[in-house]
Amino acid sequence: MSLIKQRDFRFFWAAQTASTLGANMSRVSLPLLAATTLAATPFQMGLLQAAQTIAFLLIGLPAGTLVDRARRRPILIACDGLRALFLVFLVIGFALDRVDFTGLMAATLAIGFATAFYEIAYQSYIPAVVGRAHLVEGNAKLESTNAVARLAGPTLGGSLVQLLGATLTVASQTVGHVVSALLVTRIRTVEERPPRGERPRMAAEISSGLRFVLRQPVFRAITGSAATYNFFYAVMLPLMMLLLVEELGLSGTTVGVLMAVSGLGGILGAAAAGRLALRFGQVRVMWLAYLVTVPTTLLIPLAHSGWGIALFAVPWFTVSFGIVVYNVGQVSIRQALCPPEMLGRMNASVRFIVWGILSLGSLTGGALGKWIGLRGGLFVAGAGMTAGVLWLLLSRLVRMRDLPAEPRAVPAPSP
Repeated sequence: MSLIKQRDFRFFWAAQTASTLGANMSRVSLPLLAATTLAATPFQMGLLQAAQTIAFLLIGLPAGTLVDRARRRPILIACDGLRALFLVFLVIGFALDRVDFTGLMAATLAIGFATAFYEIAYQSYIPAVVGRAHLVEGNAKLESTNAVARLAGPTLGGSLVQLLGATLTVASQTVGHVVSALLVTRIRTVEERPPRGERPRMAAEISSGLRFVLRQPVFRAITGSAATYNFFYAVMLPLMMLLLVEELGLSGTTVGVLMAVSGLGGILGAAAAGRLALRFGQVRVMWLAYLVTVPTTLLIPLAHSGWGIALFAVPWFTVSFGIVVYNVGQVSIRQALCPPEMLGRMNASVRFIVWGILSLGSLTGGALGKWIGLRGGLFVAGAGMTAGVLWLLLSRLVRMRDLPAEPRAVPAPSP
């Protein structure tokens, strides 16, 4: 039976859509609020940007342990409620002219901490809602709305700031989180209560999560490929923007349209992921999508004015299509092979590694752009992103078409 016909998945999908759209709108509206209302400096803007995601680096690992100690549904409801509450505090504070940059930073950090718990619990809750047999279909549908939110959220947030002002735009985002929390309360799926009794120390549980990811060959290959891709993607992004604006002299509107090509590729990739998995195999399609699409990034440094802009647009679309197919596959594999009691720690460990490395990639990109120029740095970034597939090609995944039939193929380590 299709997941569309399953009541609980419909509520979960709608909740995730509302919450993700609100989160992506905040990524634009909060910085705009700082720039327009608080006259933030460039350094302060950089701090605010980092505050939105640094929680995954600071508390991601203990958050995974705490998620494994509790049912995930109440965590999702609480996190959405907290994000809505912090946004309301910001709106009231700005309305009363009582918020300075320090207050905005504190609220942004608090929202980021709630988001970190939400994201880890959300990925750990999917198997309980859809079951192992529907992981690919469920993740594909959820990834499709993630792609739409990444495309529409910043655009909608920026447009609402112009129409309503930044403060009212932030107020409107509370609706998404409130709606999400209410929809999750309608889910009837009963989660197994984590076993109680004497627990090992948190440090031991965190360590067991990291060991599980780094020592198991399948998880190590998936995490290594994702971390390599993310590092060099972070290298590419600032250099790519400078190429489009400074060297090619494109307008802001044109750059925005070109960047939107990524969202379109992601939406189509999510729509095709399930059918491609049936055609080629759930495991095989993951590394094939990476191998076929990511090397096209090597064309981006060759982009030039006129028709040559296609050397940016086509690879940017293609890699976005492929990496979403890859993401649907790798997330489904992780969820299927991970024991239920390890899901939170596993997801937290993976996110700690693959998201924590982004800031290092950005710093490396800036250095490469200075040392070998924009196009040289972009070639290095494209080659590095392409090299990430070696983790998969040199692993046992390359010999598999689909996942094994048994429910859980990987044992959990002892803390």
